[in-house]
Amino acid sequence: MQKLLLVAACGLATLGASAQQLTEQELDEIQTSFVLDSSTKALQNIITNESNLKSLSLNRAVQGKTDHYFKYRVDVKGITDQHQSGRCWMFTSMNVLRPSVMKQFNIKEFDFSHNFTYFWDIFEKSNLFLENVIATANHKMTDRDVTFYFKSPVNDGGVWNLFYNVARKYGVVPQNVMPETAHSNNTGQMTAIINERLRAGGYDLRAMIADKKNDKAIASAKIDILKDIYRILSLCLGVPPTEFEWRYETNDNKVESLKTTPKDFFNMITPKEYDPESFIMIMNDPTREYYKVYEIQNYRNAYEGINWIYLNMPMEDIKKAAVASIKANEPLYVSTDLAKYNGKEGISDPDMYDYESLFGIQLDMDKKARILTRQSGSAHAMTLIAVDTDENEKPVKWQFENSWGDTAGHNGYMTLTDKWLDEYLFRIVVNKKYLEDKALKASKTKPIQLPAWDYMF
Repeated sequence: MQKLLLVAACGLATLGASAQQLTEQELDEIQTSFVLDSSTKALQNIITNESNLKSLSLNRAVQGKTDHYFKYRVDVKGITDQHQSGRCWMFTSMNVLRPSVMKQFNIKEFDFSHNFTYFWDIFEKSNLFLENVIATANHKMTDRDVTFYFKSPVNDGGVWNLFYNVARKYGVVPQNVMPETAHSNNTGQMTAIINERLRAGGYDLRAMIADKKNDKAIASAKIDILKDIYRILSLCLGVPPTEFEWRYETNDNKVESLKTTPKDFFNMITPKEYDPESFIMIMNDPTREYYKVYEIQNYRNAYEGINWIYLNMPMEDIKKAAVASIKANEPLYVSTDLAKYNGKEGISDPDMYDYESLFGIQLDMDKKARILTRQSGSAHAMTLIAVDTDENEKPVKWQFENSWGDTAGHNGYMTLTDKWLDEYLFRIVVNKKYLEDKALKASKTKPIQLPAWDYMF
């Protein structure tokens, strides 16, 4: 025991001065570095009386430099609102499809039932969680995978492949077929109850397996848990229809009616090539090698669904594909970090907020450093619909269709400088036909496996 303590002490000693407590001299040096001269005192008075640091640091030098006019813009109509939910990825996936649905049925406006899709997303995530619990039942509760599963059995988050998984299995329906409810618009309390039931159920399943219960008993116990989940979802969201009749008015003022099923409707409104064979998620992650395919293990909702798979590419090549898609009148699913966003003006720019000048400090980090230190990461999905270019066709700014209602940003849209896109865009889903040969060739390579708890996700 003494030997172990000695080794530990020696280990601490090798860390040097950084492992020691602050000395009085060092503390005095730190304290005296803050000089309360007249300008600093004035600044302190201003900051202590205003809690909105974004307002205080708004950079006047960038004001009025960015407008909301675009040379190339996809034909989109209407703004959606996800309310108090984390369903941005779901709204964005559907917003990409909405323009073609309006064109197909000759209607002025259209929206999907996000409530319907959300019901099945949470239900399938619940089943996947229980299957993961069963698969890792012989691992300790402190095992990293087990800890990851129990930390958040289900949540609202996701990416494009999750929408594809649930829509392919259950279909989709128009908004008025299964309207939103109080709990689809504000999901926190419902998901908290679901997670409590899943954690209790998962703990019981582990105990059953430890007690050598047979597979039939375990499968039956899992179904009983899912019955409870289905009940909670049905009470909060309503029962999802298996067939429906949709009435709509065309641009010619004709009232039409369509009787179908959710799966048939999904097949009707999506092109044949709407699948992972034709569309690909691209990531800009400078912490990893470009032109390599990566797969996030177990990052899906449906047990039999596809995982999150992406091709890592440099921003310049990503932007070429995005411009080509927009020029072809095809919107794109993207996800970003919403840093440096001015909600009042609906504009994002890396220089929008000057905290460095406000506090007299340095905050410089490149994209790679921000990712590795968890300072930056993808937090919000939106629909990329427009690009403005200079006389050499080089992008200067972009526009996103958001899902925060038409009072957020610029009438529901966000304008972002090209410099901002380089720093804060992470993912984009694009038709492979817009990729260059190098990217197409790379997309066919075997994915490198990454854990779901990887720093990027």
